[in-house]
Amino acid sequence: MKRKNLTAKRKAKEKFLLVRDSKINQLYQKFEKIVKKNINKNDFAVAVSGGADSLCLSYFSKLYSLKFKNKVYILIVNHNIRKESSKEALQVKKILNNKKIKSEILTWKGKIPKSNIQSNARNFRYLLLSNYCATKKIKHLMTAHHMDDQIENFYIRLLRGSGISGLSSMSERVSFNSNLKILRPFLQFKKKELEHSTLTYFGNFIKDPSNNNEKFLRVRIRKFRRDIEKEGVNDNKIIKTINNLLSSNDSINFYKNKAIHNYVTILSKDKCDISIRLFSNESDEIIFKLFSDILSLISKTYYPPRSRKVLNLIKRLKNLKYKKSTLGGCIIEKKGGIISILKEKK
Repeated sequence: MKRKNLTAKRKAKEKFLLVRDSKINQLYQKFEKIVKKNINKNDFAVAVSGGADSLCLSYFSKLYSLKFKNKVYILIVNHNIRKESSKEALQVKKILNNKKIKSEILTWKGKIPKSNIQSNARNFRYLLLSNYCATKKIKHLMTAHHMDDQIENFYIRLLRGSGISGLSSMSERVSFNSNLKILRPFLQFKKKELEHSTLTYFGNFIKDPSNNNEKFLRVRIRKFRRDIEKEGVNDNKIIKTINNLLSSNDSINFYKNKAIHNYVTILSKDKCDISIRLFSNESDEIIFKLFSDILSLISKTYYPPRSRKVLNLIKRLKNLKYKKSTLGGCIIEKKGGIISILKEKK
């Protein structure tokens, strides 16, 4: 009897969440296929900002968890950088509560920076999310990055002179660290599709005012995209290019991992040594990729320093007079034939 009551309760929840919309249902089926392949019946967390894409992700994730009986943690991050941050986090929670989707707000309580606002907000977000996942022993975190994000990142990194690794942008599944995988199930979904799903189900979403502020490069890129589309450079062509670059990047990662095995010694979670022999035995692209990844690993940041800064570091390390410098939250020292990288203390 108890089992029947639980089954009936689950079906009632599923019925409450479902909507009669063929476009949304088709979109959900694609989502389910991707998530099942990567997560299956494991518990997972979902990062929600309140935008149309992330609210859609929370909705689809709830549907998935009910069907496959996963435990899902819906996480809202309040980075406290803008005055409205706390109010917006509560608004998002209310929107989810109205649909009986349980959520939790994670609040940044550290120092608030006055520069590199978007970059710092992103770092705070991932730090809070990864720490929460570690506490709950969650191995998978889903984010709502979609096709438009992928294309915008491509243009941003193209303007910054990124190599293959940067231009290939985001992949569907990536390791944040040894204990956490990030899954991006919406990379083949268009923003308009996600907005339709969110407005149909929730009725509204939170609009980030920075999305209209042209002091941010990403906003200017959106305008640029609209202009070049008139010249025949459409989204499908850009995505095809990104996918080709992803394939090339996989090959680079294979050889980069071999280089790590041959030349890097991990001494602790906050320190590693790199043999200077790396410079004479590996290509420039492998060396660049290795240093980018090692700096992220030691500093515990999701994104490495910008390409230009990493390349400048490598150039200086090849100089016989180099002794010590800092970059991306790391201290880099060279003594004899060994380069030591350790986390910078704050």
